[in-house]
Amino acid sequence: MQENRPAPPVPLAGAKLFFATVSLSLATLMIVIDTTIANVSIPAISGDLGVSTSQGTWVITFFAVANAVAVPLTGWLIQRLGQIKLFVWSVMLFILSSFLCGMAWNIESLIGFRIMQGFVAGPVIPLSMSLLLQCYPREKAGMAIALWSMTVTVAPIAGPILGGWLTDNISWPWIFYVNIPIGIVSLIVSLIVIGDRESLTRKLPVDKVGLALLITWVGCFQIMLDKGKELDWFSSPFIVVLGVVSVVAFSYFLVWELTEKHPIIDLSLFKIRNFTVSTMTLSLGYGVFFMNIVLVPLWLQKYMGYTATWAGLVTAAFGIFAIILSPFVGKGISKYDPRLFVTFAFTFFSAAFFMRSGFSPDVDAKSIAFNHLFQGIGMAAFMTPLNAMAVAGLAHDRVGAASGLINFARIMMGAFSASVGTTIWENRAAMHHARLTEEINSYSPVWQHTLDTLSAVHITGSRAYAMIENEINRQSYIFSTTEMFKISGILILCLIGVVWLARPKKVRVGPDSSGGH
Repeated sequence: MQENRPAPPVPLAGAKLFFATVSLSLATLMIVIDTTIANVSIPAISGDLGVSTSQGTWVITFFAVANAVAVPLTGWLIQRLGQIKLFVWSVMLFILSSFLCGMAWNIESLIGFRIMQGFVAGPVIPLSMSLLLQCYPREKAGMAIALWSMTVTVAPIAGPILGGWLTDNISWPWIFYVNIPIGIVSLIVSLIVIGDRESLTRKLPVDKVGLALLITWVGCFQIMLDKGKELDWFSSPFIVVLGVVSVVAFSYFLVWELTEKHPIIDLSLFKIRNFTVSTMTLSLGYGVFFMNIVLVPLWLQKYMGYTATWAGLVTAAFGIFAIILSPFVGKGISKYDPRLFVTFAFTFFSAAFFMRSGFSPDVDAKSIAFNHLFQGIGMAAFMTPLNAMAVAGLAHDRVGAASGLINFARIMMGAFSASVGTTIWENRAAMHHARLTEEINSYSPVWQHTLDTLSAVHITGSRAYAMIENEINRQSYIFSTTEMFKISGILILCLIGVVWLARPKKVRVGPDSSGGH
């Protein structure tokens, strides 16, 4: 039986549409940048507040936990508060929490304000996508999603570059203060242009059990991922307890939400084939992508002698084509099968990863930048078609919940792949180090030749041994890094098969979308 649904808002046009796009994109950019902007500033924050670097990383961990908990609640919060009210309050509180983070007087206060910042940031990303879709006519829905996806794709790379520059040239509080003018502009313009597009609300009861289970399993899982490598994973009782609690709470959460009359998260969306396939493909693809944008700068800074800024700049090259080509992809997905675009994207991704697997220890910045530039050709066709395919055919009042679930899956998979990927990377490097050390010993001709070469330039004794050790270490990590690139290429090729499990309808998501399964 067809549900009686509220009439969708009328699409915008002209200057109103332009300013709505700018204001919502600014909000998205501000939030996504903040997920990575503090990463390179932890040493400065820890030193200034008088704590260890390990303690300083909780600034990142608790933001991620709070953000991950809030994102999937977006659909429920929209029904309870209304989409415009939720957006306005989220951005206002984000501005306030950013100011408080900059003013933090110790690590405890900073962590508290980061929890607040992460939680209020959660609804903004899915809300911005939902509101943007409502602003565009149905035939231009692909363009709306392309503009949104472009922001979400490029921002994670921009965060560390901006954070590093602000920390080095001004001071670390400015990584938070920079949000204030951006947030104020986004808030004022949004209120003027879309302030009258409020959605209907319902006084839904609070699913307290579902909320408690969500906080428990997501919180334990995120902390386990963040601290797992540091504590040697399941050799640590703390990590074991977190893992067990996370699995048990997640199991109860699924059972409860599927049987609850008013669930906190609409898991019935996963009954829709295209939504499930798109969400799975997007989250897995993003996981591989995010692992690489974490891994490559680490490798460049630790073992190739790059500064944080230069490591960010050479990897940011992929954003060039992503920005240029996204509008064309946005226009194309309403005319052609979106699975073709995703296949195109994954083909370029895998080619870029396989090219990287051939990098040598002497690879230069130009080659690395060109490789990322090449990957950017596929980047434009990655997230846009999958987001469009996931929400195509949904009634407009379900898009917020759907966007929340998609982004939740993407964020969680990104965190999982980054943590597990860096662990595998370091373990493989240790294995290669052990093999190289076995081959290069005091009886090896290579060892003697190396010592003779160093001696010729007056490098002897412990200094010579240290230089040989450093070179073995560097070689070990290049072997491990190229292996991770090869694995990434294989995984992406496998995902081409997964996306073709979908049976997409015509990608026309928008105000006069009728909904259905």
